[in-house]
Amino acid sequence: MNNVPTTIFAVKRYALHDGPNIRTTVFFKGCPLACAWCHNPEGIAFASRIITIPSKCIGCGECLAVCPAAALELHPEGIRRNDEACIACGRCVEVCPALAHESTGRVVDTAQLLTEINKDRPFFDQSGGGVTISGGEPLAQPEALLALLHGCAGLGIHRVVDTSGFAATETLLEVAALTDLFLFDLKHMDNSEHQRYTGVGNELILHNLAVLASSGAAIRIRIPLLAGVNDGPDNIAATAEFLADCRGVQGVDLLPFHSSAKAKYRKLNQNFPAGEMSAPPRERLDAIAASLRPVVSDLTIGG
Repeated sequence: MNNVPTTIFAVKRYALHDGPNIRTTVFFKGCPLACAWCHNPEGIAFASRIITIPSKCIGCGECLAVCPAAALELHPEGIRRNDEACIACGRCVEVCPALAHESTGRVVDTAQLLTEINKDRPFFDQSGGGVTISGGEPLAQPEALLALLHGCAGLGIHRVVDTSGFAATETLLEVAALTDLFLFDLKHMDNSEHQRYTGVGNELILHNLAVLASSGAAIRIRIPLLAGVNDGPDNIAATAEFLADCRGVQGVDLLPFHSSAKAKYRKLNQNFPAGEMSAPPRERLDAIAASLRPVVSDLTIGG
């Protein structure tokens, strides 16, 4: 097994909605998409940055003393960071007793991740759970993803990959050989609308989903649903028609939009792009579910 540097932004233990049973979810950093409704904005950029929360600052000055770029200044309302000067070395994060500085990512290697994951094996063994690799987009770090999947396979740990499917087909199939289940996002069937809301077209994504399904891989489709974006009858009918030909699909999770990520965007000092978006009303969700149930073996609303 290769020991590969991997940029991640979180490891979530006891995850209950990232695949079957109790799981540990590793969030890879970096994504080629920029979905308007993204709930993990800290995972979009490939490079890590340091963010500062002035309200947490206690004025101790520890970070000022260790910053090699002189990127920090202490003001009456708390610490301020010059993002242009900051080199994201993370020294301020290490020394701050008040946790006023946070990094949006860190580099670890495969062996480190496997050590952390292996600590949770008693929960996996008792529940039938395992590890889920999410993001960001895990396929955007293919060497690291393959190394982690290979290591987990060697430990007998169930493996789920949560993906947008936007990657080279050859990479996806190589990953599939080491993956027990894919959680595959299906955002919009119309190419131009997909481009509008995610920054990329859907042709490669749909091609990859069809190829993955024909390979016999186990797949569960996840559909984020937003009123006026992808909940219309034409898009749902096209989704049902497409899924009818995907024999590897085990089920569908309909995921109504929610704005819980708004606080993350504030922390990152970014505008929340989905500010005016909303979930479809319950009656529309029920109608969508009724349209899709004839072509899938299992369907849930809410994941």
